[in-house]
Amino acid sequence: MDETAPYKGTVTQRAIEQIKAMIAEGRLEPGQRLPTERDLAAQLGISRSSMREAIRALTVLGVLEARHGSGIYVTRLEAGDLLETFGVVADLSRGQRLVELLEVRRVLESTATALAAARITDDQLAEVEKPLAAMNATDDPEEILAHDLAFHREIAVAAGNETMAAILEGLSSRTFRARVWRGYEEEGAFARTRREHAAIHRALAARDPEAARAAAAAHVGEVEEWLRSQLPS
Repeated sequence: MDETAPYKGTVTQRAIEQIKAMIAEGRLEPGQRLPTERDLAAQLGISRSSMREAIRALTVLGVLEARHGSGIYVTRLEAGDLLETFGVVADLSRGQRLVELLEVRRVLESTATALAAARITDDQLAEVEKPLAAMNATDDPEEILAHDLAFHREIAVAAGNETMAAILEGLSSRTFRARVWRGYEEEGAFARTRREHAAIHRALAARDPEAARAAAAAHVGEVEEWLRSQLPS
């Protein structure tokens, strides 16, 4: 293959797409070691420097991992590893983009909570109740934030969809939540947050998906509307 031949994107981008195709088509499986850099570059018809850049990019994305003294391997391709960049986007966003992220979170959080209500086991409900009780037992903002994160994380786990849970984890990173909560909670929203969490818990305990969806949407929607009100006109 002629590396200088016309192709959409750079040579490195082409190499990235070819490696991804090998994984998607099953020619490379999760946990499998890649051919050597030299052999893979020859196989794909590109230079070793372009192959090196492609491997580096896919490593950053969580698709590949370098094992010292062993070589380059395909990762387990877990959703949490592949979707880590959501957390970076959430942490760095400002203004209207932050509101947009909360809109996305509201949609996904309400869906995940509805799924959890339909699927949650008694043991999982008990795990949800632990951070809820801990949150109600403290007025420390940092502790409340940590328990809030744990509360929603346990609900996402109970929903039984690892990909959705991974996206929500990124959209609900501690840094992101702290930025939003810092101002929101200064307005005395602790009591309101506790009431909203209690409504979510009641819907989960009742195994009522629609009530759970509505309670979760209202909960995130309150924060979303507050944040929207803080933006310049």
